[in-house]
Amino acid sequence: MDLFTHVIFAYLLSFVIWGPAAPQYIAAGALAGGLPDADILLFPLTRWFPSLHHRGIVHTILGVTVIAAVGSFLVPYLPYFTHASTLLYFVAMEIGGLSHLVLDGFTNYAVAPLVPFSGRELRLDADLAVNLVTIVLTAGTLVVLVLEHGTVAFNVWVETAWILVGVYGGYLVLRGVARWRAGLARRREGYAAVLPSASPWSWLLVDEADTPDRYRIRFRDLELGGHATGAERRMDVAKLPVAPGPVDSPQAALDRTYLAAMAQNRWLARNYHFGRAFERGNVYEVFWYMVGAGGARRNYGVRGEIDRQTGAMKLRSGFLTVPAEVRATA
Repeated sequence: MDLFTHVIFAYLLSFVIWGPAAPQYIAAGALAGGLPDADILLFPLTRWFPSLHHRGIVHTILGVTVIAAVGSFLVPYLPYFTHASTLLYFVAMEIGGLSHLVLDGFTNYAVAPLVPFSGRELRLDADLAVNLVTIVLTAGTLVVLVLEHGTVAFNVWVETAWILVGVYGGYLVLRGVARWRAGLARRREGYAAVLPSASPWSWLLVDEADTPDRYRIRFRDLELGGHATGAERRMDVAKLPVAPGPVDSPQAALDRTYLAAMAQNRWLARNYHFGRAFERGNVYEVFWYMVGAGGARRNYGVRGEIDRQTGAMKLRSGFLTVPAEVRATA
């Protein structure tokens, strides 16, 4: 989830737990709900302390607890916070921080909350980590809360908070139930995983096999209320090292560019990915993209060319325009 959604969700959860009579704990919970994402500021240190990477040790129960313990002593000295029970501040910040882990685990980006004791991941794949629906909902919520601050009666703020609790809670329940139904379809259709989309009614069914020598993937669209739709897309590539020499087919172009594309875009390599190659005169144009990410015309990945005679390749990474041929098969 995006940072502001984490903060708003922790704010509303804290409101439910503490009630409107304890705004200091609501504010502490909201603050703690966003703090784990501050680990992106630690990236200069990751060369020496790899565990400080984004969604690393800070996105664990241990990391959240340390933040809550330190914060329970520091928060009372921040502007707008009152001096109150250190223990209750700790509890409020612990709950807010744990809500951050739960929301991240609710999405398609995994966290490992039990590190360093266990590397087991928490990933429900019920919602997109960056979803326009939740971003718009969060933006609207922030506008409402800002406009109401100091301008409406106390009972109006309380009623607004309860309405927002219902909206956010209803959305999470809807995504959770839809994910459960998608899981039933996954087992019925014989796939290994489910990927969410921006809509709770549209999903992807995915199978992946990643070995040192080969990468295989197959996936298919799923519309809830029916069976899997559209043609299944399959890819099986050999992980060939970069080498000179003729490239005689689109499949050979994919095999030859795979390792180079994954090295250029580590984020692509860590997620489900798919590739297409098309003949363009003296070159093969290749397009590697992240399965389930991007829209109809844009996707995140690697695009480039490989010379049919020499094997020389030019690749670039980014959020790229999807060729018509890829859209027709993707």
